[in-house]
Amino acid sequence: MKHTNFLPFLLIIALPCFAVENAPELGSQAAVLLDAATGTVLFEKNADEEIPPASLTKLVTMHIALKEAAAGRASLDEIVPLPPESWAIRQPPRSSLMFLAAGQRVSLGELLLGLAVPSGNDAAVAVALRFAPTVEGFVQAMNAEAEGMGLQKTRFTEPSGISEFNMTTARDFAQFCREYIGLHPETLKDYHTVEEFAYPKAENVAAVFRSRPGTIIQYNRNALLKSFPGTDGLKTGYIDEAGYNIALTAERQGTRFIVVILGGPAARGGDRIRDDDGKRLLTWAFENYKTIRPVIDPPEPARIWKGKTNFTDIVPAGALEFTAEINRGAGLRGEVALDYPLLAPLPSGTTVGSLVLYDDRGELRRIPLETIQAVERGGFFKRIWDSIRLFFRSLG
Repeated sequence: MKHTNFLPFLLIIALPCFAVENAPELGSQAAVLLDAATGTVLFEKNADEEIPPASLTKLVTMHIALKEAAAGRASLDEIVPLPPESWAIRQPPRSSLMFLAAGQRVSLGELLLGLAVPSGNDAAVAVALRFAPTVEGFVQAMNAEAEGMGLQKTRFTEPSGISEFNMTTARDFAQFCREYIGLHPETLKDYHTVEEFAYPKAENVAAVFRSRPGTIIQYNRNALLKSFPGTDGLKTGYIDEAGYNIALTAERQGTRFIVVILGGPAARGGDRIRDDDGKRLLTWAFENYKTIRPVIDPPEPARIWKGKTNFTDIVPAGALEFTAEINRGAGLRGEVALDYPLLAPLPSGTTVGSLVLYDDRGELRRIPLETIQAVERGGFFKRIWDSIRLFFRSLG
């Protein structure tokens, strides 16, 4: 890796600005597309308009359950009680259902699958009451989680999405989906790509009903799982007040994109408009952008003057991976550009330069470099000696 000494300069780090003149026109009300690895937003339409998430809400319900399981406070294999509030017959009219009923035995993992595939409102209530004394108490946890994630315009009144008073934006929910996939990558295979769901099975019902359990087979409503290669999630939703919503993710050749579309027309064919919008956005993204993950040797220690030590280790202050246009990245290389001279004292975490990434077409990205260890000021004679050496270097 080549090292270059620069005069001190201001490091300005920002997400790349991409031209979107060739982006598709959408029939849906709002949308955001981002690179899952970097968070770079590549497309937005009415990204901050508040729209009810409908059954996308169930992803937040799943997230809280999965978070509790990961913390050891729950198990996906545990049998979850089914209070009357969770029975299918107690759900509001036009609810999507898993078909929970009195006397059934169902695991937490099955409930999560019932949320992901048939989008059961009854499953959402059962999960909520597993983790809180009341549904309202669980909703408080949902709102606290949204606030903790920095979702400024997202709020919930119930855990299934049937209420028009749940609210989010395309930007907020795309950010949530990125967090969700990062925290629970196994859900893509275990839940969100599962194409059909059969329930109740014999093991779910009382012994007297096991010969005829009344199994109902339902299918995943995410049509892009079959029609767009690389799609492996996440969730669809619909209520009259929102129209047709979808949270999508697809991965090809190491690049994953996330798309959130809200407000497909609430009319016949609105689901096709929403799905077509998703296909067009993902096609456009894969044709124009990719994630680059540089493999760069660690920077050599930086020379420090007038300190107790002459060198300190430095590391990139941010992630190396970044989003680039599809035709960039050939011949990728990195150069270290250090401020000069670096003078002690230097606290740990001090920015001392940047790692500059180039490809065959020029500069791609600058990442700040910072010190790992603090460097204390050297003694009097050390400072005098280094001052003399710096003076003669300046003459050269």
